[in-house]
Parts: sequence; structure tokens; C-alpha cells
Amino acid sequence: MARDRFKPEFDPDCGDAPLTSAKQDIVIGRWQGLRELLRTTGPAWLARGHRMRLLAQACASTSTAESWLAAEPHSGDALVLRAATETARAFNLAIAAGRGVPIDQNRVDAAVMACLQAAESYVDDPTPWISLIAVARLYPTGVRRQELGRWWDELHARDPYSVEGHLQVLHYYSARWHGTHGLMYDFARDAAGVAPPGCALPVLVQYARVEEFRYILEGAKGQQGSLTGVSQHWNNDGAVSDVRRTWQRWITGRADAPVEPGEVHQLNHLTHAACHAGVPDITASLFRLLGRRATRTPWSYTGDPEKQLTKWHNNPKHRA
Repeated sequence: MARDRFKPEFDPDCGDAPLTSAKQDIVIGRWQGLRELLRTTGPAWLARGHRMRLLAQACASTSTAESWLAAEPHSGDALVLRAATETARAFNLAIAAGRGVPIDQNRVDAAVMACLQAAESYVDDPTPWISLIAVARLYPTGVRRQELGRWWDELHARDPYSVEGHLQVLHYYSARWHGTHGLMYDFARDAAGVAPPGCALPVLVQYARVEEFRYILEGAKGQQGSLTGVSQHWNNDGAVSDVRRTWQRWITGRADAPVEPGEVHQLNHLTHAACHAGVPDITASLFRLLGRRATRTPWSYTGDPEKQLTKWHNNPKHRA
């Protein structure tokens, strides 16, 4: 029987159909679907964080979050969504301004205050603390170490193995923001080292490698030949060992369960790293796990995402 032609599916919601349905409500200014979605999600922190982040991005250019909060000013879910939305808006302003151009500090302060209010309203939820750590990046010199540490302690107490929360700290510590490559990798490896078997935190090392590559790419813009030294970035001995270690700690210990939408980005990062590291045994298994589910990043940093995924998937060594 002929094999089906592989075509990756770039669903921005990563297969989360209830989320996709709720986002359609945002377009017409209805907030009731958002309320129902978050109510049924409950304290499933992986799913809640995934949904909250994507709802906030969709709400950022509308007044839907504010309409919900006006109707239900004491709703913890509405306050958490408003905080995430304010964070998304602040990042949209920063992207529009361009790297290195500070945005109005009042907008950053407003996002911080919204996050703190949400954290008070929904005390068990790690999401406002994730938003706080994210928005801290937008201060020109970051925030005081004690403040970042306090926010991290609050997050860690609520969801100690939150990949999204760790990712926000990793970005903060990166050379593109307020740290160095060394600080970023140290944080990623420390988190991976204490993660229990089956926990996704070891993939932070692959995120760090992508972050370092982005830094190199940005520094190379307009400088011919400045990428010469990165040919081994993805497949040096350390990179290959990191892929095998993440595979061993995370995937081999992972429960035999369907991939959740909140895991799709993480799995794409490990699959990208495995492809470029040249470990076809791992790559084939990851493609089996992922199926057609794909995310544009990190593939977009190394070429056309669809072409790369199709090429790697169709390689006889990587066949799923």
C-alpha cells in the first residue's frame, strides 16, 4: 500500500478544538465562550497555560477581555486573562518598536499591576506569575534579582515543573535580554537535572540552543560571512548528547498517553534538534509521536518549516 504523502499541519492552537471555538467568540466580541472554556479547564495547569496564552494573544487587539471583566469584575479567570492580555499587548508594542527600543514604562507597569491583581484573585493559579516573569523582560534593565526571585518562588510553589514558567526565566537570562548564554544554559541544565522521569523540563536545553542561534542570527544581519562559525551549532558532540539526554529523561519516561496541545511546541523543539543533530533513531520515534502536528518555530530559524519537516520526515532513516 502506498504511504500517505506527509504534509505537516500548522494549527496555531495545536489541535485544541475547544480553544479554537472559543477564539471565534473573540472575533465577534463574545466573552461567554472564554468563561466556559476556562471553567471546564480548571486547574489542569498545562492546558490552562496553553489556552490562556493563546486567548490573550487573540484578545490583545480587541476589548473582549475588558468586556468580560466589566460584566464579572470579581472573576478570577477574567482577571487572569486580562493580565495575560496586558502582557501580550506590551510585547506587541515592543515588537513594533524594534529590538533595543524601550516602550512606555507605564504600559509595562500596568501589565505588572494587572498580573499582581490576578494573582491575588486566583491564588492557586501559576499563570499570573508566568506573565509577571515574562513582562519583566520589557524593563530596559530588567527587575531587581530579589523581585524576580520572589516571583519565581511564587510560580514554583504552584507548578514546580511548569515548562512555560521555566521558559520565561530562560528567556530573561538569555543574552538577547538580561543575561548571557552561560547563565541561560546553566539554568536550563539545572532545571533538567532535577526533573523527575517523564517531565518535559529537559527540553529547556533545546530551547536554549535555539535561543543562542537566534542571538547569532540577529548579530549576523548585514554582516556577510559572520555565520561561518555556527555550522556545528546543532550537531557538535554536546548538542547530540543533549538530544539523547532529553530523549532519555523526558520521552522514555513519559506516560503512554496522547500528546496534549500544550506539549506540541516542546516536542517540535526536540524533533528539530534531533533532526539537525543526526540521530535518526530518536527522530523516527518523535515523528511517530507527533504525527502531522507541527509548529513554525523553531523550524523557521533554519529554513522553510514545511520543506524541512517534509524532508526530514521522508528521509528513509527517519520514517515514522
